[in-house]
Amino acid sequence: MHLDHAHTHTHTHDGPSAVSADAHRPDGTRRALRIGLGGPVGSGKTATVAALCRALRDELSLAVVTNDIYTREDAEFLLREAVLPAERITAVETGACPHTAIRDDISANLEAVEDLEDEVGPLDLILVESGGDNLTATFSKGLVDAQIFVIDVAGGDDIPRKGGPGVTTADLLVVNKTDLAPHVGSDLARMAADAKAQRAELPVVFQSLRSEGGVAAVAAWVRGQLAAWTA
Repeated sequence: MHLDHAHTHTHTHDGPSAVSADAHRPDGTRRALRIGLGGPVGSGKTATVAALCRALRDELSLAVVTNDIYTREDAEFLLREAVLPAERITAVETGACPHTAIRDDISANLEAVEDLEDEVGPLDLILVESGGDNLTATFSKGLVDAQIFVIDVAGGDDIPRKGGPGVTTADLLVVNKTDLAPHVGSDLARMAADAKAQRAELPVVFQSLRSEGGVAAVAAWVRGQLAAWTA
């Protein structure tokens, strides 16, 4: 059974906070917060999901849904890394453009997240990772409550300036692999200024998963979203 997926959103000084009309499951219990992660191929979405699982698994009950076109490769990576117990990781093979399964026909992903809650719940958080896509990838509000869009410096420091729905409208923009900037000629200050121009007050995080800080800023943002969700 799927839930009624009408959504509304409120905003705080930290950006949009997830508020949903369908915050409860049919049995009256609160359902998990759903956060989607999208972005181009190779930007570091799966690595970010893995790092978030490691950072949050001791304090939250969480699970992951991955999307690939014809494989379970991202889910298998998470399983090899043992970021969560195997029963908390599931995969959707979209068989088509990744947009379809996260924005247009979300039924397979809805079934996956609801099955996880039935089988391993109650859950605090479900991360839904899109298959690798371009700058137009966005999630249906009927699938996720908040969206993270991941780009990386190796894709070019003009990506924030080019915009696109993923860059301009995601609740959080993550500029990943900042440690590579000197090696690929990317200007982080330029990227920050362009992201600010495109996103106004929506938050942006620059991260390197190889650095000491790692995914800490993104994990803090997720905690803030969860606090708003459960308030």
